[in-house]
Amino acid sequence: MARIPSFLSNLWLRQNPKSLQPTTPQIRSRNLSVDQFNGNSDEISAQNRIFNLVEPNRSSEELGEKPRNPDEKFASVNEIAKEVSNLIRIRPRWEHTLLTDFPTVNFTDPTVYSEVLKQSNVFLSLRFFFWLRSLSDSSFDPVLCNVVFSRLVEAKAAHAAMNFLDSTKFDPEPWSLELYIRCLCENGLIDKALDVFERLKKSIGYSISLETWNCALSHSVRTKRVDVVWKLYENMMEYNVITDVNTVGHLIQAFCLEENVAKGYELLQQVLEAGHVPENIIFVKLISLFCKNRDYEKVSAVLNNMIAKNCSPGNDTYQEVINRLCKGGMTSEGFRIFNELKNRGYFPDRVMYTTMIHGLCEDKNLGGARKLWFEMIRNGIVPNEYTYSAFIDGLFKSGCIDEAEKLHKEMLDKGYEESTISFNTRINGLCLNGKVEEARVLFDEMNEKGIFQDSITYSSLIKGFSQQGKITEATYFFNELLKKGFEPSSGSFVTLVEKLCEIGNVKEAENLWVEMRSKGLEPAICSVNTIILGLSQQGRFAEMIECLRYMIGKGVRPKEKTFEEIIKCLYLDEMFDDALFVLEHMLKMGFVLRESICCSLVEKLCRDNSHLVRKSLDEILERR
Repeated sequence: MARIPSFLSNLWLRQNPKSLQPTTPQIRSRNLSVDQFNGNSDEISAQNRIFNLVEPNRSSEELGEKPRNPDEKFASVNEIAKEVSNLIRIRPRWEHTLLTDFPTVNFTDPTVYSEVLKQSNVFLSLRFFFWLRSLSDSSFDPVLCNVVFSRLVEAKAAHAAMNFLDSTKFDPEPWSLELYIRCLCENGLIDKALDVFERLKKSIGYSISLETWNCALSHSVRTKRVDVVWKLYENMMEYNVITDVNTVGHLIQAFCLEENVAKGYELLQQVLEAGHVPENIIFVKLISLFCKNRDYEKVSAVLNNMIAKNCSPGNDTYQEVINRLCKGGMTSEGFRIFNELKNRGYFPDRVMYTTMIHGLCEDKNLGGARKLWFEMIRNGIVPNEYTYSAFIDGLFKSGCIDEAEKLHKEMLDKGYEESTISFNTRINGLCLNGKVEEARVLFDEMNEKGIFQDSITYSSLIKGFSQQGKITEATYFFNELLKKGFEPSSGSFVTLVEKLCEIGNVKEAENLWVEMRSKGLEPAICSVNTIILGLSQQGRFAEMIECLRYMIGKGVRPKEKTFEEIIKCLYLDEMFDDALFVLEHMLKMGFVLRESICCSLVEKLCRDNSHLVRKSLDEILERR
């Protein structure tokens, strides 16, 4: 990664970089005006070459025809090109008949084929170009190759342009290659663009424009190719490219992609101190990442920077902040910002109201959610399916089943149709309130109405039936979920495993685990805690230790209760070496063995081998 130099000394900024405006080389053309055509022999021979007029010894009078005006023939090249272009556009296999359709036209003359190429669409031009090549079986004028190549690039036909270069083996003009770089970047072919950069850097006396560098940086960020961003930036520094505020914006986004938000924020501060303001998206990216990291002090700082620089955060930005706060368990802070926005004169939209209602419902603040619901309606904002679902879900979670069903009926009366989301909300709500049979009725109704059942549908039923102790039904829905190719939610799988182990059916819990892995799914590792406890109660200590090893190997921290139960079972069965092995891992993970269990373990160990016990415990404590 390129080291970011001091901003003020090395990143000279300009606000409005000029667009690349290459001067396209002009194909040589002949003046077709009548005034300038005065019987010059060169012009007459050109006319003869175009139209195959090869009877110099016979005059028009001898043929009994009215004398031809050479101007008339020569001026019709444009008309001929239009006719040819029209024909190749409407006739599927024109290559076989074009020579006979226009027997007097010499298509290999540059004046003719350049006109045809200009008047056809880009892919027909390419087809016509290769047809001409098949006639002469020779290389074409590089200027004309540049014309075709440039047209492909302008049409964003990156793959066609690549194939054209491979087949013609010509060297495009540097300005054309620069446009090609942008075309490749816009098509997501970043690595190919890098190859062209290397090729273009060898062009003596040619400087790649800043707009092209920024284009490559921008698309590298979009495709999350941070490695390319730093490679390009190194090249820019090597060639002393004068950067601008957009360049810095791309670098900040690259830091965000690396989750190095501190470095991105530092660079933002540098660019602001230099008197420049990046695009709003740069502020938003930093805000999003600070929200993700729950660094709300920095979120506030970035928001204040936006306001100070007259980059007023939009509703989307505030919604991101509020959404992150609610998901991070700081719903009250999100609600405070929401109300502050209204006081500042902002008008929250339906999405923001929905986000806040959902957050309040998740926080069990049903009163606040209900207040916002009616406030939104008074402000003329009509709830949509997602708003209804968020509030209905909150009502179910608060045990207000009748009100939730009433609101669902209101949603249907408003013209909204049943959907997977609306059914899932009700099924999950009924299961939470122990009404699993009513939930199963809704599941069957989904089948009847042809509404798609997803993993959330099945997971809600698995968890609901498991919590009610109806293991047969829960297992049935679990197997159906796997048949559909879905993965159960962590909560539903753990609940089912816990209930199976509770009733002593540890083997069935293990089978579910194995079945999931055989289908390429990774079960929730935390469910192994439950299986370990079940195995310990059945005295299956070897399998219990193996499960523990599996958890530790996956980098998952077992529960303290799991460690204590294993140690207790092992020392009661006088498996002291295994008990000490587990104790060592427990201490390494920062847990402390309860005094009662510790005393029992030491007493057991000291009964026969007191001198070895002290040595073993000292070794364990030293390794900590």
